[in-house]
Parts: sequence; C-alpha cells; structure tokens
Amino acid sequence: QVQVVESGGGLVQAGGSLSLSCTASGNIFSINFMGWYRQAPGKERELVAWITSGTSTNYADSVKGRFTISRNNTKNTVYLQMNSLKPEDTAVYYCNANIRRIGASAAFSYWGKGTLVTVST
Repeated sequence: QVQVVESGGGLVQAGGSLSLSCTASGNIFSINFMGWYRQAPGKERELVAWITSGTSTNYADSVKGRFTISRNNTKNTVYLQMNSLKPEDTAVYYCNANIRRIGASAAFSYWGKGTLVTVST
C-alpha cells in the first residue's frame, strides 16, 4: 500500500511565504515525477509544478519566479516553497506522485488528500 501525505498549508497575508511538503510512504520501488496541483473554489484542478527524479522541473506560468519545487529522493519527499503569495494563489494544493510499487511492472499515479492555502489581502 502507498500513501501520499501533504503538510504545511495555512493562512498567510499577500506577499508572504509558505512552504508545503509531501511524503510518499509504503512499499515503494521507485518514484518518477512528483508534482503539485491546486484547485481553487469553482475552478478545475491545475498543475502548479512538477519535478523528475533527476530534478528537472516545470512550472505553471502563473507561479514562475515565485514558487520553487524541490525533492529529497532518499526521503520520498517533495517540497514547494511559495514566495510573494497572491490572493489568487488561494486553493487546495494536492501532491501527486508517479510511483512504482515493489513487485509491480508499472507505475501509477497517487494523490494526497490536499492541504488548504489561503492568501489574504
């Protein structure tokens, strides 16, 4: 069994910073890419950033220059450092990991339950 758990959400004023983390645990053989998505009220879930096991990264245009994704492969953990936060960054942030379980022949996508980030004006 595999679990993906986020932490670090909360309330912050516009212009402030917040850091999220996400750890995958269980019978994991390998993790390919890990990423962060977000879903604001009334909107579809969107990609925020992702990072490969080789630490190549990709960001949504809306967060480039403000957010930084990183990962610790030995800890199966991905981080999202969010700076210069804006009210429009308010959303539930979800962690996603592409994981191959021990004994499995393929990798599958696993999601966390999400953590709420609220940016006030």
